[in-house]
Amino acid sequence: MTIIILGTFHAGFNADFRHYRVAWAIFESSAEGVDPLRFSFAFLVLRLFRVARRGPVVRRLIVRLMPTFAAIDIGSNSVRLKISRLQAGRLKEIHEDREVTRLGEGVFSGGLLSPEAMSETVRVLRRFNRAIQECGTDSVKVVATAALRDARNSRTFLEWVRSTTGWTIEIISGLEEARLIHLGIVSAGRLGAHSVLLLDLGGGSCELTLSREGQIRDTVSLPLGAVRLTSEFLQHDPPRKSELKRLEEFVARGITRIQHRIRSARVGAVIATSGTAAALVAMASHLSRPGKRRPATYATREMIHRIATQITRLTLGQRQKIPGIGPRRAEIICAGAVVYAELLERCHLPGFRYSALGLRDGILAQMAAEYDRSTRSGRAIESERWESIKRAVEHYRVDLHHALHVRDSALLLFSSLKSVHQLPVEYCEWLSAAAMLYEVGDYVNRNGHHRHTYYIIANSEILGYTPQQRRIIGSIARYLGKSRPTPGDGPMSGLSPEEQENVEKASVLLRIARALHMGRSQSVGKVVVSARSGRVAMKLTPRGKASVDLEVWAIEKDRSYFREVFGRELSVAAA
Repeated sequence: MTIIILGTFHAGFNADFRHYRVAWAIFESSAEGVDPLRFSFAFLVLRLFRVARRGPVVRRLIVRLMPTFAAIDIGSNSVRLKISRLQAGRLKEIHEDREVTRLGEGVFSGGLLSPEAMSETVRVLRRFNRAIQECGTDSVKVVATAALRDARNSRTFLEWVRSTTGWTIEIISGLEEARLIHLGIVSAGRLGAHSVLLLDLGGGSCELTLSREGQIRDTVSLPLGAVRLTSEFLQHDPPRKSELKRLEEFVARGITRIQHRIRSARVGAVIATSGTAAALVAMASHLSRPGKRRPATYATREMIHRIATQITRLTLGQRQKIPGIGPRRAEIICAGAVVYAELLERCHLPGFRYSALGLRDGILAQMAAEYDRSTRSGRAIESERWESIKRAVEHYRVDLHHALHVRDSALLLFSSLKSVHQLPVEYCEWLSAAAMLYEVGDYVNRNGHHRHTYYIIANSEILGYTPQQRRIIGSIARYLGKSRPTPGDGPMSGLSPEEQENVEKASVLLRIARALHMGRSQSVGKVVVSARSGRVAMKLTPRGKASVDLEVWAIEKDRSYFREVFGRELSVAAA
């Protein structure tokens, strides 16, 4: 109804697609019918577009109606905020902020977040909250990394932030951190077709990601953050030789685990992100191009080795005077320089290029993709998901052809029964993924394979999906046996009541889709599904002279469960 009305205005006033989007954003249909005030306002806006010809007033109106996202990265060394607006499918930065709080300092020495660090971080988050409100942000996502992953008292901090700002912090794994950094760079179009290594050395961990043609091929997270290593190894100023030796040995042991994987990848380019890389590149630029106004963005292996050797001999006061190093960065730069020097040397890398993009950009790209699948990040995530699912299917020896047939049937049921299940549109993708992966548990053991399926999906790094999305997909695939989902059951306990209800509906659809291929012989040539008068009817047409008796029997077994979940009678018959 709404689309037809706006489409008429669209044609009448020759408004382009942007005009249509703005009117659509203003005008909505209520549950009871068309709201005449919104209708009139939409009409007025379209008139403005024609008369004002995109004048400044209309441009300001367009900007206010475009979605605005905020991403907050609570790191072990610093807290970062970035606010961007989605314009014409691209994210445009409108505000950025950062402050060093050293949240992870106490964690890496004693396992606990210190009260002072928590208080300082909450103070900064209050400031971020004010900026977010001033910018009129539509959606906020807050993530935390190594410090909160490791801290025994992280729950205290999470509750403090929730009570102060209303935000729920998501603690992400090191591999999810790497995925988001990769997404941020890919979405900005900064990766070529060749093999690229991404390095992100933060306060608590170091993420390494091998990418080829914009797809993650391998990723690893090492406990080699600059704050962590400084806290554990460097107790004197300047560091003693014995301290540096122990540090270098520890770093070398971590890198040895992965150096052969990086060497064999034949990396064509190395991109480093985060503050340590920025400081090292700035120092390298000063050493190689003294007096140049425009700093370089590349540092060679020889430069980094030279810098690491020099700065570890200097006191903190001397390091703070070096151009490119801030006063707080100078406190942890020695450990960071040692890590980069060892990485470049042991992995036979010629150097790295610094990129200002990072975790915040990946979070924003994910938010933009969830809002609009047609964005660059949306296309990148879609491709990443499919490639990751195919790799999982191959790794866990799932019958690919059978999985594809079940997926197609599940999507047919989702589309044909929208009025019955009323699931959010994103569940179409979660159902598709669950259909492809519901047999991965067989790889572990046929006994309890449904439980194994959930564990693998929820805990494996199936790229392109957030941890919460993997839990939802795993839950859909979990309940295909005798057990039924209950609020207290492990997979369901971490989901909201609404998500629990949605998971059960999607799981029933997957059960029916699986039943359509019970014989694994593609006996069913065609399926017609109809929903009317409180009933759902399925008509199965056999392929050639095949019998569909087994499939009819399998569907009938779930009739009572279907009625229990959807409140509709289900009938099935062979054509």
